[in-house]
Amino acid sequence: MAHRVTIVDVAERAGVAISSASAALNGRPGVSDDTRERIKEAAEELGYVPSLRGRSLSAKKAFTIGLVVCRSPEVLEEDPFFGAFIGGVEQVISKRGYALVLQMAADADEEESRYRDLAAGRRVDGVILNELRVNDSRIALVRELELPAVGVNPAEPPADLASVHQPSAPGVKDLVDRLVGLGHTRIAHVSGPPDFVHSLEREGAWRDALLSAGLEPRLLIDGDFTYQGGQKAADLLLEGTQEKPTAVVCANDLAAAGFIIRAQELGYSIPEQISVSGYDGIAWGGYIRPTLTTVQAAPRELGAAAADLLLDVISDPERNKGRVVEMPPGEALVRDSIGRVPPA
Repeated sequence: MAHRVTIVDVAERAGVAISSASAALNGRPGVSDDTRERIKEAAEELGYVPSLRGRSLSAKKAFTIGLVVCRSPEVLEEDPFFGAFIGGVEQVISKRGYALVLQMAADADEEESRYRDLAAGRRVDGVILNELRVNDSRIALVRELELPAVGVNPAEPPADLASVHQPSAPGVKDLVDRLVGLGHTRIAHVSGPPDFVHSLEREGAWRDALLSAGLEPRLLIDGDFTYQGGQKAADLLLEGTQEKPTAVVCANDLAAAGFIIRAQELGYSIPEQISVSGYDGIAWGGYIRPTLTTVQAAPRELGAAAADLLLDVISDPERNKGRVVEMPPGEALVRDSIGRVPPA
């Protein structure tokens, strides 16, 4: 069996004490710049890989961050948004020597239990709070647990919670304005879960854009960000209402895909009879037919920004307390699923 290089080997190669090698490799003071460089060169020459357990004991950190997703496994399988977001998190933390602890929860009670488990014994150094809800109890929970945290797209960030924010309202408003410009006056909205902050932001943008155009925001279907929710919305709007829309703005791409497929099953031609748009800009929106008009968000960049900010919070809590990282809003990506209003 090959000999595993240890910090003792690095110290011997560099001609220093083990304590000096440990300080240099863990970024602690106590050694000169020349000695630190010599130790790092010795570690590289030997192919030294630090033990996570040893680093944890030395720095009194777990070198892990947590992400709890309160969704069904089916949604994670269907929606590429989560994969892109997690990919963004991973690309940041791996470079800084951290690992991701991903857990799933079926409901709010199980979700709280997951956070308490992560905080117990400091299994993680901090958590990302994704898909924030109105009056989200997790914000008070991480305070209680004294667990460093970063919120993703909160409505109004608490003064003590660092957060990243990519506004969705400008992109939704742009879509609605484009549809109005194409002659549409009956523009429906398929929303996300009504307690999600970003659902309400997108619904509010749809309402405001219609009112600004002198139109009534009457056609609203509560959805759940799922493919099946989009299908149900199509049944309700195209089969169950007297005033049928000529255009639909869905709160995410997954619901928009469900709406399009179901509308086609019902005999509707997209966009000749009804225009459909989504939100997120996930890659397969360009593969379905017709190709999906959407708002191009940035889930990978959002995940990377949240992870980067969380590691800063872990490193220096006071300096980063309440810090907000603003990201550019998503932009409309116009494809084939929207067109001019059909003749009466």
